[in-house]
Amino acid sequence: MTAYVRSPDSSHGMKLWVPRRAKNKQTYGGMLDNTVAGGMATGEEPFECLVREADEEASLPEALVRGAVKAMGKVTYLYVREERAGGETGLVQPECQFVYDLELPVDMVPKPNDSEVEVCETQASRMDNTDFGQEFYLWTVEEVQEHMAKGEFKPNCAIVILDFFIRHGILTPENESNYEEIKRRIHRDLEFPGPHRS
Repeated sequence: MTAYVRSPDSSHGMKLWVPRRAKNKQTYGGMLDNTVAGGMATGEEPFECLVREADEEASLPEALVRGAVKAMGKVTYLYVREERAGGETGLVQPECQFVYDLELPVDMVPKPNDSEVEVCETQASRMDNTDFGQEFYLWTVEEVQEHMAKGEFKPNCAIVILDFFIRHGILTPENESNYEEIKRRIHRDLEFPGPHRS
């Protein structure tokens, strides 16, 4: 899920909430992430997974998530597993992610409720965990693009951000020569059984 706030003074009229993964996570430690993300338990519905993860990872109230989140389809893609993913490397892996958008009130600040978001040591040393001692950033589109260009986002999270940018008219055929190729690669027809077929 990508959470954002309306920001009339920012380009594209919005800012995005971006967390940094805890450095000690087994996979992609210290990289930037989607506002809320997580694996679905066996038998769990995507929406129920989202509600659970929104509480765990960002302390977002269940009533807000249930009432305001918008299902935006799926991204489906293939990637080659690398060392940061953990486990075997060099394998081609298909993946499907259910995509959601959530416009948050400007005064609501996501705060981790688990250990999966990095604690900002400089801030944590002078604040308790109920304050802004966690690394959630409220960034303009340009700031998000800058960090994406540096390769700081977990790869599959960058795909969700690209999809968000396409859907919100930020990434267009007019400003990206590879627009159609990007769309094709993040919405592949995966010839495997799985949730992408539902």
